[in-house]
Amino acid sequence: MATIESLIDNVERVLFGKREAIELTLIGLLGDGHVLLEDVPGTGKTTLGRAIARSIRGSFQRIQFTSDLLPSDVTGVSVFDPEAREFRFRPGPLFGNVVLADELNRTTPRTQSALLEAMNERQVTVDGVTHELPRPFLVVATQNPLEFEGTYPLPESQLDRFLVRVPLGYPGREAERRILRSRAEGDPVETLEPVATPEEVAELVVRTRSVYVDEAIADYVLDVVEATRTSPDLELGASPRAALGLFRAAQARAVLSGRDFATPDDVRGLIGPVLGHRVLPRDAGIASFEAADQALARIAASVSVPQP
Repeated sequence: MATIESLIDNVERVLFGKREAIELTLIGLLGDGHVLLEDVPGTGKTTLGRAIARSIRGSFQRIQFTSDLLPSDVTGVSVFDPEAREFRFRPGPLFGNVVLADELNRTTPRTQSALLEAMNERQVTVDGVTHELPRPFLVVATQNPLEFEGTYPLPESQLDRFLVRVPLGYPGREAERRILRSRAEGDPVETLEPVATPEEVAELVVRTRSVYVDEAIADYVLDVVEATRTSPDLELGASPRAALGLFRAAQARAVLSGRDFATPDDVRGLIGPVLGHRVLPRDAGIASFEAADQALARIAASVSVPQP
């Protein structure tokens, strides 16, 4: 599908050597979900979010989460208009096609919870009035996995709203050389031209839902999820929402591959990115993504894969 390939290639023009991370982020977009970017500062998390927004000609909003941020700072607030003698809603930065929730774990649980309705229902309710969010709507949240001072660990209910978790990692030497050259004359994201429209992306999201998934593959999804609930390595297994997420992510991966049907490899290749942040290792006091990935790798190797 030309639109998908052009989106990937366009983002790769400014985020070098990270094709897998770009594809996973687009899986989050096409799967009508959200993305948790996890890595140390300076690895390109903000660049990825901005590049996707520009590539789809969508609006981009960045929210810097801090300990003193209030829910109304995110969702918006009703302001009294003295001339009209009524309250008018002033939208917050959550009203965008791509919303970068930068360092989400640095804000309080109260403010974190302001995202739950938006991420799940694509709407926000302020003073009893519901406001629809634009489509497509993608939250790209970031957090530093190595720094915990002054942070509030994301609860399971928040983590469960993210379709995929994407660790970026450091670029290779040649990719980093290209970064140095491309940044010499300014920010290359500013010169990025759109290759799709929000309407085209919304159509792709709808088309993704129609990707055929054989019953054997659906059973494979359920087998993997059930294995997380009985694994001796995990204290908390994957939820039904996680099973649905793995199902939809497999559909999105098929679209990225130019197919209208999902394969067992679509599911197997996404077990870690989709489930790694939704399970809790038994030997970890807090969610340890590394331990979770190791446990899921063992589960992926033990659950039988349906044959084509």
